[in-house]
Amino acid sequence: MKRFLIFLCFLGLSSNLWAQDWASERLEESPRHLEWVKVQYGDREVRTLVAYPERADKAPVILMIHEIFGLTDWAQLMADQLAAEGYIVVAPDLLSGSAPNGGGTAELGSSSAARKAIGELPPDQITADLKACLEYGKNLPASDGKVAVAGFCWGGSQSFRFATNEKDLEVAFVFYGTAPEDKEALARISAPVYGFYAENDARVNATLEQTKEAMKNLRKHYQPWIFEGGGHGFMRAGIAPDASEGNKMAREAAWKEWKRLLKNL
Repeated sequence: MKRFLIFLCFLGLSSNLWAQDWASERLEESPRHLEWVKVQYGDREVRTLVAYPERADKAPVILMIHEIFGLTDWAQLMADQLAAEGYIVVAPDLLSGSAPNGGGTAELGSSSAARKAIGELPPDQITADLKACLEYGKNLPASDGKVAVAGFCWGGSQSFRFATNEKDLEVAFVFYGTAPEDKEALARISAPVYGFYAENDARVNATLEQTKEAMKNLRKHYQPWIFEGGGHGFMRAGIAPDASEGNKMAREAAWKEWKRLLKNL
């Protein structure tokens, strides 16, 4: 059932998602310091992009969780755009080790291979990867010790889930992802959760009332928004060269609201 839902999540999306030359070109023009690190814990190694802001003082950290397509060029560009706003961004490739010879997203070579590999990731490994990367980011010399988590689609659902497993979060941002159904898990959330959803995304939006009711009953802070004109994945689709007006509009509005909330970090 889980794999069937993952398939539905991307039904109708372009097979050209893997080809993101426009994102790569923009990333190459960035003046900010971007570096690849290997976050290690136990016998596991997670290849991780760290994007640094240009600022004189210490900065909050955003732990960024990629879409089901892995840590693509767009995901790396999104990390850079957040760094441009003044935040250290720690963006793990959760597909590290899923490709032959220990490779990750890039070595898988296609969006279909990435989707398949994502569906095979053990939930406990995802949580452990994120916890290790959170600790890495929090302890960076340039970090002020505050950490937020943010994710997109599959990553949005993982952001919500991570908030149930991690107390050391200031806030969780969920972009068009669903909440855990387990109310005992939701009861463990200590950080406020903000949800960003697309108008044209009935599959995800059908879960929102149930999530709002559950979070309200548990006295947890949950604030969802639905952005007019947007489709699932609008934070990526809305910045692409062939972006529809609806996705552009949704992305611009969501980006404005997100930046406003981030100022509270």
